[in-house]
Amino acid sequence: MTERINIADELLRENLVRRGAQSAIYHGQSRITFLELAANTRQFGRFFLDLGLRRRDRIVIQLPDRPECIYAFLGGIQAGLWPILVNPELSHEARNHIVSDSGATALVTDRAQADAEACTTSLRLRLNIDDDQFRHGVRAASPELDPHLAHPDDIAFFLYSSGSTGHPKGVPHRHKDMLFCADSYGANVLKITERDRHFSASKLFFAYGLGNSLFLPFRFGASTVLFSDKPAPGDILRIIARHRPTIFFGVPALYSMLVKTLDDSAELDSLRLCVSAGEALPAAIVRDWQRLTGVEVLDGIGSTEALHIFISNFPGRIRPGSSGSVVPPYEATLASEGGSPVAPGQLGSLLIRGGSTAAYYWNQPTKTAQTMLQDGWLKTGDIYVEEDGYYAYQGREDDMFKVDARWVSPLQVEEVLRRHQAVRDCAVTWRKLEGLVRPMAFVIVNEGFAADSNLEKGLRLFAREKLPEHMCPVQIQFRETLPRTDTGKIQRFRLRQTGLGDAPKNVIEPGASTTTIHSATSKGKLMQVTSADILSVMKEAGIQQSLLNQLKPDVPLLNQGLDSIDLPAVAAATERRFHIDLSDADARELMTVNDYVRFLNRKLE
Repeated sequence: MTERINIADELLRENLVRRGAQSAIYHGQSRITFLELAANTRQFGRFFLDLGLRRRDRIVIQLPDRPECIYAFLGGIQAGLWPILVNPELSHEARNHIVSDSGATALVTDRAQADAEACTTSLRLRLNIDDDQFRHGVRAASPELDPHLAHPDDIAFFLYSSGSTGHPKGVPHRHKDMLFCADSYGANVLKITERDRHFSASKLFFAYGLGNSLFLPFRFGASTVLFSDKPAPGDILRIIARHRPTIFFGVPALYSMLVKTLDDSAELDSLRLCVSAGEALPAAIVRDWQRLTGVEVLDGIGSTEALHIFISNFPGRIRPGSSGSVVPPYEATLASEGGSPVAPGQLGSLLIRGGSTAAYYWNQPTKTAQTMLQDGWLKTGDIYVEEDGYYAYQGREDDMFKVDARWVSPLQVEEVLRRHQAVRDCAVTWRKLEGLVRPMAFVIVNEGFAADSNLEKGLRLFAREKLPEHMCPVQIQFRETLPRTDTGKIQRFRLRQTGLGDAPKNVIEPGASTTTIHSATSKGKLMQVTSADILSVMKEAGIQQSLLNQLKPDVPLLNQGLDSIDLPAVAAATERRFHIDLSDADARELMTVNDYVRFLNRKLE
């Protein structure tokens, strides 16, 4: 007969017996021992039951990383409830969707969220942990609570996916899932002991952060450092210096910022390992981090559906630019579009199998059928290449695209662009030009560089020197920021949606010719577009001057030495210069220089 368990009790019981006086949680000036953690957890669980909550009731916990978040989460599980951790900065609309979708009966918040309305028929209790009545109720609750024992495959808690392309999806996880993650990744990769102290920049409501700050350290008697706010690089360095963690968990965007801000005063000597997940960590950052700190950073991939990391680099055998190798006892395979295994070195969709993968999405049977496959395989939605047992991330399935029947990995193009000294960050996606899919890059420029047509041309030439022609961006847009999820992943689908929509129409771009469009100071007086303007645009698009000198205005450009790859670049440069959007139908009609002249003079009337 299968032993019945309660995962909260599993994580606390042995620590209470063996390490009761040792520190479990550091938060600001506070230090909570394992004895205090266990007692507070039981009181929270008993208080929930005293309020009339019943087994399997869903409780949404919308709290920052603070001890009470852990007490509510583990206390709810001990009481047999199904807690759901959500982002405290979630919009009211998104939070209400989760409350409604899960059928939650209670919402646990703090003062920052207490006044937010929750419009759902299922919700019966709204609990503010900063409220005196709540605090008194918890203190008055009995510290005695027998854990609700369940089958290891029974639901213990929910997480909600980030919802990067729509509403978040509910992911129920079982009592055994945390143990499987800890005993695989925690034991085999990190080799956690009770001497370790964890600090995670990723928050508890993420699967990655939940493992980093809760079930990985508590499984092995280690302690955790909590920080309630969103940490900036200065916060991270200050916390590491003060609390001296041995393992730091971050995301690529944060490591990139840290690499640029580190100096000799940084006190990082307590660290024995660093971990990165959430998005692929560029090889250059892996090397720069180890050079600057002397500490290895282990890049890996996990997911909400799998709860934590299942492919990772290992200490002492890191391959920069790869997600590493499979963490035993997980299994992984790469499948073609038709579902058959692919050969080493070939692109494939990553499938994984292991004891922590969720069996289904909550209220999402169609999505469940697409993702949770037969024989326990989980389709991650990631495209990888495997060689020598190492898996190199190529992008999400919905981010990959084909140009002239050949695959383009945005990640590969971004890696190249980031090597340019002017590029602080970038993202690559696609748009249609003349009816054809072409790469497009969005770039954040480093200080000291001008975001102008000369830099764009330089970046395009830089890419052409290092990439196959079909991967080279035909268009580059400069931006102040890039859209990201809460986990730091770039939302390329939002960039595809915006296209060039950020630029105001009929306002001269810095560096653009003042003879081409309505000037912002010309009170609407229209200046005529000429063939010289079009030749100037073509030069910005990278067309050689020797070719421009020979162009005839009424002869098709393709008959005068331009390649088909040049036409999308010319169309893109035209859009930038004149702040217009060219439809596919428009682009197909623009075959000569005079076609451009006539079209633009009509468009700008």
